[in-house]
Formats: sequence, structure tokens, C-alpha cells
Amino acid sequence: MKQNFMFSSESVTEGHPDKLCDQISDAIVDKFLQKDPYSRVVAECAVATAIVFIAARFESDAVVDFTKIARQVIKQVGYNDPDFNANTCSIITSLKELPYSGYRYWDARQLSDEELDLIPVKDQVTVFGFACNQTLTFMPLPIWLAHNLARRLTAVRQEKILPYIAPDGKTQVSVEYSNRKPHRIHSISILASQNQQNASIVAHQQEIKEAIIDYVFKDEVIKPDNNTRIFIDFDQSFAIGGPSVHSGLTGRKNAIDTYGEYSRHSGAALSGKDPTRIDRVGAYAARYAAKNIVAAQLASECEVQVTYSMGLARPVSIQVETFGTGAIPDADIAAILEEHFDFRLGGIIRKFNLRALPSITDGGFYRKLAAYGHVGRDDLKNLPWEELDMVPLLKR
Repeated sequence: MKQNFMFSSESVTEGHPDKLCDQISDAIVDKFLQKDPYSRVVAECAVATAIVFIAARFESDAVVDFTKIARQVIKQVGYNDPDFNANTCSIITSLKELPYSGYRYWDARQLSDEELDLIPVKDQVTVFGFACNQTLTFMPLPIWLAHNLARRLTAVRQEKILPYIAPDGKTQVSVEYSNRKPHRIHSISILASQNQQNASIVAHQQEIKEAIIDYVFKDEVIKPDNNTRIFIDFDQSFAIGGPSVHSGLTGRKNAIDTYGEYSRHSGAALSGKDPTRIDRVGAYAARYAAKNIVAAQLASECEVQVTYSMGLARPVSIQVETFGTGAIPDADIAAILEEHFDFRLGGIIRKFNLRALPSITDGGFYRKLAAYGHVGRDDLKNLPWEELDMVPLLKR
């Protein structure tokens, strides 16, 4: 296992076209579940210059206005330029209502363990969850910092601190590791789009550094040093950014949604799927297990791999990799997970209350996950798979 290395992770703002698609897709999921918590829905979105395409398959008692949801998200994200805005963009939908089935009308909270064993998954997938002790949120430092920079890039635009910034932007942080621990910040990159009215933002680079980079790192233990490379780019070829410059698609930023490539991810999109899709909620359950293992000091790094097969309720495989940091053998940790953690679809929905969260969370629930990561979010309160309630049991 390599001990000394450099690792980079990137994040994007909520105005990035791929993230815009994720947010539209998850806003649709939220709306269905708010009106009918037993809805089954898969929603995918694509955007380009002046056009939005939505494809959805659903079975629900709810009536949802797809076009209205998309325009609301576009407006809230901040697109108001002539080439792409909520009022004038064309929205095309391809909708398929699935045939009625009684399968979806089950409440995991009311079912016994024997009954949960009768609810199979409808997909085949291997999901991954990861945690480490590099940050207080048990996330790898590069993706944690990249997300914070991206959130700050959005905040300074919304708060009019840097009003010349447009919604689309990217960040990247490279961290040098020594003995598998973060040692120093090697480089920081920020790529931001700009409003059409402002043609020369290069002159504002110091202002941008102070408002974004210095602000994000003020409370961090590891800070940029004199040798840290800081690159702020407002290349005119990027111009105003967004769908008028580059297209977007739901589910195309899986690494950003999870661990910034520091750990593996399944490759399946997380956004745009209701809680009966195991390729989404299984990833949340795997993160929950890995985080509690690290918090219980059974390892300083932990990757949990869970494999599901169609037609079965329980996973066919649960594997653990602690990269040589485990206090006990990896096989023993995997056995603990099999005994004390419920990876069944019904068990995950029951544990995290996944069908009800859009109704009891102000502003919806799943859309908030669609930008800045589905895991390791300290800005979202009561995210169920980030809880550490299993730590006392694991310590015993």
C-alpha cells in the first residue's frame, strides 16, 4: 500500500450543467414522494443551449408538473442569461406511466423481519461506502476541501460579495500525503464562469482569493503554504458557462457525489431515483456502516462493499477493506456488519425513513443532495446515513 503520494479531487457548483440535471431529477423525486410516499419513479434529465429534456418512468397516485419543477430549479440556481433561462428555455418530456402494481404499497416501518425478507431488490449492483479520519466528517480531505470551495463559490455569488460570478464553476484541490496522512496542500484550482456584463475579472483575482480560498481555509488545520500553487481561471472561452457552453446529464458526476475517486463507487447514478432503487440507497447504507466503523476506531480507513442480486432481499456479499489500518481483521469487521447492520432494501428504507424525508424536510430532501455530495455533508442536518448511533455497539 503506497504511503506517500499526492491525490486530487474536484467539485462543481450547483450551476454546473450536470448538477443542474441532478437537481431537476431529484426535485421531481421529491415532488412525487411528497404527494405519494409510495411512488416509484426514475427521472433523468439532459440540458443544452436553450433546451431541457426530461425522461421519466413512474408509478404513482401523484400528479406532477415536470415542466414547472424544471423551470423552478433553473431559476433558483440562477440562470437568467438570454441563451439559457427559466422563462424561455424549451422543455421536452418523454414520460411513461408504469402499469399498476400492488408491490409498491408496503410500509417498512410496519413490517416484521420475516416480511422484510420477502421484499427483493429489483436491480443488480455492487455499491461502496467509505470513511476515514482525515476530516471531522470522516471524508477524504481533497473532496472535502473541493466541496467547501465550490459551496463558497456559490455563496459569494448569491450574497453579492462577488456579483460578477455566474452559476457555473469548478474547483480542484490536490493534497500531498505522508504515511497515508494529509501533509500539505499542493495546489488549488478554481474555474468560474462570469456574467456577460463583466469582461475583465482577471483584475479581481486577489479579491476572489480572499473571499473564497482564505475564507474556506481559515479554520482548517492544513492550510495553503508559500509553495501552494493557486490557479484562478476566468478564461474567456468558458465565458458565461452553463448549458449554453457545455451540455449536462443526470448521473455524470458520481465521483463528486461520493468520495472524489479516493474510494471506489458503483458507477450507478444516485440522483433521480426513488428509495426503492437499491443502487441509490445501498450506497447510503454502505457509507453509514463505514463511517461508524471508523468512528468506533476499528479502523482509520474503511471501505465497505455490498453486492446485490435481483430477486433477493439480502446482499450476496459484504466485504470490508481497511487498507492495513484495522484494529481487528477485515473479515471480523465484515462479520460484525452482517450481524448488526441491515442491508436489506426494506431495512434501509425503515432505518433511514427514506420515503417520508421529502415531506418532513423544508424545501424537499433529495434535491439538496444533488450538489456538493450525497455523503459527508455537515451543512445538512439530520442526514440519517451520517449518524453515529452504532458506535457504542461497535466499541463493545
